[in-house]
Amino acid sequence: MNNYTWLEQKLHQFALSSQFMREVTFDFESSFKTSLQKPDNHVFIAGLARSGTTILLNALFKSNSFASLSYADMPFILAPNLWSKISFIKNDLNFKERAHGDGIEVSTESPEAFEEVFWKTFAYDYELEDKFKKYVNNILIKYNKDKYLSKNNQNIRRIELISNIFKNSKILIPYRDPIQHSYSLLIQHKKFIEDCKNDRFISKYMKWIGHTEFGPNYIPIRNDNLTFKDDLNINHWIEQWYLTYKNTVKLLKNKANIIFISYEKLCSSKEYWYKIQKKVQIENLYNFEFKESKKEIRLKTNKELCKKAYSLFLDLNNLEIE
Repeated sequence: MNNYTWLEQKLHQFALSSQFMREVTFDFESSFKTSLQKPDNHVFIAGLARSGTTILLNALFKSNSFASLSYADMPFILAPNLWSKISFIKNDLNFKERAHGDGIEVSTESPEAFEEVFWKTFAYDYELEDKFKKYVNNILIKYNKDKYLSKNNQNIRRIELISNIFKNSKILIPYRDPIQHSYSLLIQHKKFIEDCKNDRFISKYMKWIGHTEFGPNYIPIRNDNLTFKDDLNINHWIEQWYLTYKNTVKLLKNKANIIFISYEKLCSSKEYWYKIQKKVQIENLYNFEFKESKKEIRLKTNKELCKKAYSLFLDLNNLEIE
């Protein structure tokens, strides 16, 4: 986003900032595409940001089994087929580190989480479920695949809805050590706040694509009865971790398609990674390098909060992938 030309920035504003434009492009594309009878075995990656969602997305996408939105679909991501025919912006296949500064490199062909634009546009539409099916269908058509792969941190809010729309699909929920995870969120939050002071387009871009997980447009995933409201304090993020995963794990009682993924186990066990591939029906198993990042954290944390978070962390670690 920080490498866009003036013309590209204006094109993103034109395509993404207007509710009317987003609806029109989606309706135009959908009117020309016939719904395909595809098996309902898509994969949705949902979890708090910085939990390993992006690297898991990249790892599964490597199988070449899935269709997923990519940077090449920007900015008309509600009309990927139409945009692919009229785009005058050349694809850049060179890999560059993304704006997060976390070592993950991307190109225009890399998959990414742009699905939230759909939910921003149609969240209150009475035809929401039908339109989401059409949206997924349009992406499958563009990439000529049978299965859709989504990474959207915000979907942690709508797991039940997605499960009802695509009953046979899998929902993967990565998680990490709560203190390491919370520290990573805090650092990213501060970084993007500072970056946006120097480049106002970054804040606009994040708002347009619904990126509210951290930075100047931050909206807590859990916002009810918070004890730690200061988002510049690590305890705020630990509380977010605890409340988010505590409420999500309750869904396991009624939703067999929810799978919690330990990022630490991904980094330490190839067998664990193979189990995940089998669970999402990847036929030809393959290796992928996951790297664990551990930081020395000297910030003051609330002991009682950390105790609850680590207790939940241990419970999640005891969940088996069948």
